[in-house]
Amino acid sequence: MAVNLSKNGPALTSAFKEVVDEKSNTNWALFTYEGNSNDIRLAEKGDGGLEELVEELNSGKVMYAFCRVEDPNSGLPKYVLINWTGEGVKDARKGLCANHVSSMANFLRGAHVTINARAEEDVEPEVIMQKVAKASGANYSFHKEASSRFQDSGPQGPVGSVYQKTNAMSEIKKTNKGNFWAQAEKEEEKRRLEERRKADEQRQHLEKETKDREAKETVQRDKRDKERATIIDQQKKYQQQQDPESKDQEKRAEEEENQAAQKKAVKRGESVEKANEAASLISQRAMNPREMFKQRERGITPSDSDVPSAAPASPQPEKTLAANSYIQETPYEEPAQVEETNSYEETAEETAEETPDRGTCARALYDYQAADDTEVSFDPDDIITGIEMIDEGWWRGYSPDGHFGMFPANYVELM
Repeated sequence: MAVNLSKNGPALTSAFKEVVDEKSNTNWALFTYEGNSNDIRLAEKGDGGLEELVEELNSGKVMYAFCRVEDPNSGLPKYVLINWTGEGVKDARKGLCANHVSSMANFLRGAHVTINARAEEDVEPEVIMQKVAKASGANYSFHKEASSRFQDSGPQGPVGSVYQKTNAMSEIKKTNKGNFWAQAEKEEEKRRLEERRKADEQRQHLEKETKDREAKETVQRDKRDKERATIIDQQKKYQQQQDPESKDQEKRAEEEENQAAQKKAVKRGESVEKANEAASLISQRAMNPREMFKQRERGITPSDSDVPSAAPASPQPEKTLAANSYIQETPYEEPAQVEETNSYEETAEETAEETPDRGTCARALYDYQAADDTEVSFDPDDIITGIEMIDEGWWRGYSPDGHFGMFPANYVELM
């Protein structure tokens, strides 16, 4: 590929003009490549002459130096172009950059001496100045005039000559430039073949790794599929074994739920029926029990027409007979002095204070709802404590909620 001088063109041209300008202090400029590309950039410039320029040359790069020196013979400015190829540069890079020498020479035009250097001994300032002196064509300075220029120095000898016949073949062999370029081309071709071979080997290696990985993944996938299929079969067998048991359990649970619902419905129906029966029985009472007990507390015997002969009929006569068989008559003790203004609630509270223990207890056989605040309410299996058997059909006692009042005797059984 051709060298690229346009990317950094302004900087390159400016540095070149500074070196060519005799009025400028800058007398050298150094150019090199940007990385491994073919773009030329300005590496450095200065005014220290060849000595400073030589120190900036890098053995690992290909560089181009343009320097202004003074001709030791004539004192006139001369320009030196140095094509530097460091010893550390790869052969392939050397061969590629060798094609750029002519382009750089056209850009850095006007050079009196061109030097192709590879080592530090090729760019010694003394060696370069000797070549500049030889290239001037005259070994004298017109600033110096010999005082005896026109004096007679006697007879002159024959004028000799340093001319030698040039042998083209020997010169070619001596310089060996053709072999250099041929060798560079061979090395470049060899490098390309080596890179192609390595690329093929790497591609084959990658293909082999891919095939091995795919084969391994296929084996693992098949193994996982087999294991999954085995687990699914086992689960199916286990489920088939568990299905009959599960169905039996579900059937039993459903039967139990149905039975419980039926029992609940029957119990609810019985409770409603009992409540209705109790309400109908209570509504048949001839007089208010509270008035009867107030009369007894005052010592007044109620008439036969005012006292209820019996409690409401029990929903179940069989159990009523059993309960009445345990009835014990409790003697009624009339209080020594009772004030007319005492209410029934005060009497109940005094009775409750006099019987702090549970006293006679009974278990409710049916549910009973109080008609007013002189009676107590209870549910089946509730315990009535502190019972006072004041009448054959009506008793008084404490309900589970602590309320003291009357209740039908045939709705409970003594404990």
